[in-house]
Amino acid sequence: MSITPELKAQLIKEYATKEGDTGSPEVQIAILTSRINTLTEHFKTNKKDNHSRRGLLKMVSTRRKLLDYTRSKDEARYKDLITKLGIRR
Repeated sequence: MSITPELKAQLIKEYATKEGDTGSPEVQIAILTSRINTLTEHFKTNKKDNHSRRGLLKMVSTRRKLLDYTRSKDEARYKDLITKLGIRR
């Protein structure tokens, strides 16, 4: 259910704003989006897994807060990020 270290490293490399950046909102949102997508696929076969569903809701909430923060700081970064990740339509 978790993402692999290779995928996480790839996401960090792709969304980092500078060398060695692992804590910027862009990186955190990208990692959370990957984990959310993985869990969403998991729920297609495991409908009664309510313990993981709670974790999914917490991740979605955390991602929403990070997106709101990014939007309040820099609207252009926010729009670029959501189009890159395909979060909003």
